[in-house]
Amino acid sequence: MADGHLAGSGAGELETHDFDVVVIGAGGAGLRAAVEAKDRGLRTALVCKSLLGKAHTVMAEGGAAAAMGNVWPEDSWQVHFRDTMRGGKMLNNWRMAQLHAQEAPDRIYELERWGALFDRTKDGKILQRDFGGHRYARLAHVGDRTGLELIRTLQQRAVAQGIEVFMECKILRLLKDGEGRVSAAVGYWRPTGGFVAFTAKAFVLATGSVGKSWKYTSNSWESTGDGHAMALWAGADMIDMECVQFHPTGMVWPLSVRGILVTEGVRGDGGVLRNSEGRRFMFDYIPAMFAAETADSEAEGDRWYDDHINNRRPPELLPRDEVARSINSEVKAGRGSPHGGVFLDIASRRSAEYIRRRLPSMYHQFKELAGVDITAEPMEVGPTCHYIMGGIRVEADTAASTVPGLFACGEVAGGMHGSNRLGGNSLSDLLVFGRRAGMAASDYAEGRTGSPAIDRAEAQAVVAEALAPFGRDGGESPYDVHRDLQETMQALVGIIRTESELRQAAEELDKLGERADRVAVSGGRAYNPGWNLATDLPSMLTVSRLVATGALERRESRGGHTRDDYPKPDPEFGKVNLVQRLDDQGRFTVTPEPLLQMPPELAALFEEPAAGTTAAPGKEGH
Repeated sequence: MADGHLAGSGAGELETHDFDVVVIGAGGAGLRAAVEAKDRGLRTALVCKSLLGKAHTVMAEGGAAAAMGNVWPEDSWQVHFRDTMRGGKMLNNWRMAQLHAQEAPDRIYELERWGALFDRTKDGKILQRDFGGHRYARLAHVGDRTGLELIRTLQQRAVAQGIEVFMECKILRLLKDGEGRVSAAVGYWRPTGGFVAFTAKAFVLATGSVGKSWKYTSNSWESTGDGHAMALWAGADMIDMECVQFHPTGMVWPLSVRGILVTEGVRGDGGVLRNSEGRRFMFDYIPAMFAAETADSEAEGDRWYDDHINNRRPPELLPRDEVARSINSEVKAGRGSPHGGVFLDIASRRSAEYIRRRLPSMYHQFKELAGVDITAEPMEVGPTCHYIMGGIRVEADTAASTVPGLFACGEVAGGMHGSNRLGGNSLSDLLVFGRRAGMAASDYAEGRTGSPAIDRAEAQAVVAEALAPFGRDGGESPYDVHRDLQETMQALVGIIRTESELRQAAEELDKLGERADRVAVSGGRAYNPGWNLATDLPSMLTVSRLVATGALERRESRGGHTRDDYPKPDPEFGKVNLVQRLDDQGRFTVTPEPLLQMPPELAALFEEPAAGTTAAPGKEGH
């Protein structure tokens, strides 16, 4: 069905639109996918829950990782690939990590050709900065506003192409045709409450993260796991959903801004972590290597670390999972800051002019929101739910899900980052796999015969379910359910997990699901935040169940997943992805499935130094 109208259950008429490719989500991945499909000449739509340009990608501040070799010529895609796999504790889809490492430089240069203004080296090349887990300085950046520049550039490209954009549209469900192909998406307009359906030959999900299920998160309000849930409900496989990254440095004070991200660029530019005793504690958490008290000074400690670790990187730039656990340990030991975090200090390490020039957004953020001048005093920071490595299972080269006609890219797709994402890999991931998703969705749409159809009864059922809270008298507020969901996930499925707490979480989530089925809202449908939250709750509860189920099954600690009762990695679990699906009765199933076998030429990179790699020389002046 193309244009026309469909009677909605108690909702008036259902507005409909027909395209070749519909991209749901207008962050970096969605924009890049839409640009690619439009370049191929396909009728392309971009549907976003917020306003165009407001996607959570703008909060990615530090940079985009790409082995361009502009600062260290020794860098190469092989080293970047190896860093990514090791950072993900080898749980990654190796082919995705390979494609990402190989294609990221081209995507950065492409963005530059489209108008992105990156910081520069003295000889005019794109400047690259240090970030945790990367052997070399390889993050192309624009001060600490890189995500904003990426969105600005891609948005301009999309608008110039004439891509049709549907803003403030919340998609509720994906519908399939009689042959099992995704053919339609049903949602509503937030400004009016009117219902809308999109039919297309191919759909790309680029809906981002899940963090609003946790109490403390760096994620924006859009990050309710819509894409993860819709894909699962449509029959897609999900992998490694237990692997959730808690960024080590979120703001902890004041409470109104708790969880807002403090870019890793602060540490990349020289910031260090201290406990309440003023001790630079990260040296204590380098496994069996070093204790800070053996050094007479921080400078001596840095030199010792450089010589012995042999990669010239401060311990504050260990992978994010390790830094987050270290902070958590300091707080639990009673050495935290007054408001439950630790101190991030760059003021004693860099000049005020340097800080304001390199970290303008961080300077402004703390000055305006917390009343802290980071050029003169330390910041209070702590772990915040930041990123989910798990997601929709996709084929590496095409970003195709296990459901025909459905593709996924960006944070909603799993596999690329294994059990822990390296900082900076997200922005280049968006570009690499956004492009690939756009290409493959276009190929699929061009090869699909016939016109996609929408099932009248199914669409009416989606509308009726969405409207149900308006018809309940005396039901519970969705805000109460959401609050208790966040408390449950923060306390029981947070940075440190145990079997007893995960089993308790499963019971609580079942109860919350029953409560969510009884929520009631009042007022009209136009810009009704209570109703908007009520329609978000099914996605958040579904994702929370996926995370808790996977976390209970993975009886080991690996990357972003830490089990206090299984504190070490298990070699057997290191060989499998945990795949979750819905069975015919709508119940969650979890199945360990073997990792893709890495080819010998790539496996050899982990046995001896990658081609062109040497210990990185000193970073002075960079």
